[in-house]
Amino acid sequence: MPPGALALVVLAGLIHASWNIAAKKAGGDVRFATLTSVVLTIGWAPVGVWLVVKHVPSFGWREWAVIAASAVLHLVYYLTLLRGYRRADLTVVYPLARGSGPLLSSACAIALFGEHLSAAGAFGIVGVVTGVFLIAGGPRLWRGPHDREARARLRKGISYGLVTGAFIASYTVVDGYAVKVMLMSPLLLEYVVNALRLLIVVPMTAHDLPGLAAAWRSQRKYILFVGMVSPVSYVLVLYAMQSAPLSHVAPAREVSMLFAALIGGQLLGEGDRWLRLAGAALIAAGVMALAMG
Repeated sequence: MPPGALALVVLAGLIHASWNIAAKKAGGDVRFATLTSVVLTIGWAPVGVWLVVKHVPSFGWREWAVIAASAVLHLVYYLTLLRGYRRADLTVVYPLARGSGPLLSSACAIALFGEHLSAAGAFGIVGVVTGVFLIAGGPRLWRGPHDREARARLRKGISYGLVTGAFIASYTVVDGYAVKVMLMSPLLLEYVVNALRLLIVVPMTAHDLPGLAAAWRSQRKYILFVGMVSPVSYVLVLYAMQSAPLSHVAPAREVSMLFAALIGGQLLGEGDRWLRLAGAALIAAGVMALAMG
């Protein structure tokens, strides 16, 4: 992987972990998703509208089909992620989502785009899988009956994390096709996809204006942060995809779990901090092997 692409992915990982922690602290639902999309649409309008005016008139049915598929996948991913954060620990849901999603993305890239994975890449996968198990608190599954409630919460987090990861893999492959094969602008893709997501979620929340107002009052600082910052992390990854194989970029995004394990464990008070840091270190080693492989 070119050094420039790796630098973009590392920066994206820090930003991604930051906004996920903000979303976890907010404890939001579909109203949170709606308001963050509104903030994104308005806050990024100067760049987004210019790109829309410049490029969208030339779009055909294939471009719109890819954009529509991406919008639906991103929305379902986001709502599933938020629900998981309300019902389980960030340091369970987040690493499983970030771990399983890129690994599935790499498998799809190898199968669909003809990319290759070396022995170093295979070693990286083992490191990532082991690290994901540790950082998600897997050993707690074997604790005694007195930890029944903790095990139930852990298993719920695992379920949400894996489902979220499947949607991450799906939208990563679709968006990778858009920017690598169709040569679509990453900024334009993110802005138009968000606009379509907004068209989907507004009918889901428009009947509850008091609820939207209450969510804005109680979660405003998180809504503003996530709405303005979250697009940056993914756009950086999309730019990295343009100069590096998707099968390398997708798992390299796991560096975000180093930041999530440290920041999330410290700020949110979630347990097993050292175990999760050890898992994050294994993930980082695996990512480096994937990047070189």
